[in-house]
Amino acid sequence: MQLLWTSWLTVAVLVLYCWIIYKAGKARTQFKVPAPAADGPPEFLRALRVQANTVEQMVFFFPALWLCAVWTGDKLAAAMGVVWLLGRLLYAITYYQDASKRSMGFLISGLAAIGLVLAAIVGMSGVLK
Repeated sequence: MQLLWTSWLTVAVLVLYCWIIYKAGKARTQFKVPAPAADGPPEFLRALRVQANTVEQMVFFFPALWLCAVWTGDKLAAAMGVVWLLGRLLYAITYYQDASKRSMGFLISGLAAIGLVLAAIVGMSGVLK
């Protein structure tokens, strides 16, 4: 079984995460917050929260993505994964600007992740077979 689209989507999510890590590291340097300190100006804290929250979400997202791909199909999983990716990108961009504007990106990515789990459950139950 080849899961090419889901594999590419996984790479895209990892690239997004590398960008988020870069932004957090750059903020640490820019605002002179030495490791292991986790406190600083709001701009630094927002970058740090984007990075931490994205890791927290990836723990749920990746198993959901791959379960969906295996049980319901590569293209469906990848398409829903793209929605998650765009939601996380929106979350990051808006959070960097103003923490109070992050909700839409969080909602989009959260609903996409839940959709992946639900699709996987439907696929595992045999309804789609």
